[in-house]
Amino acid sequence: MHTVNVRQLKNNPSEALRQAEKEMVVVMNGEHPSAVLVHLDESGMLEMPGIRLALAHALFKDGGLSLARAAKLAQIPLAAFMQHLSRLGTPVVKGSAKDVKADVETLEAWLASS
Repeated sequence: MHTVNVRQLKNNPSEALRQAEKEMVVVMNGEHPSAVLVHLDESGMLEMPGIRLALAHALFKDGGLSLARAAKLAQIPLAAFMQHLSRLGTPVVKGSAKDVKADVETLEAWLASS
């Protein structure tokens, strides 16, 4: 197990990530452990049932990944990922109905001019 303090993590996050490829890294905030960095590939966690799908859902929902990138992370087709989001009640299209209507009108106008 390796430890880094918050300042070290802030100054050189890449080093902490490289170290996490070898072993678990504990981030210390003063004298107290604050977080743990675990390399997902090395831990085998990504291959556990449901982990990729859950992680992809959470990252898409929070805006960390686009729809297509989240589906790729989940290793399922885009349509299947969209269905999964729908079953969980997570909107695939973000924005208000007014925004969506404006986007559709813009798309229709563009298609008509092509």
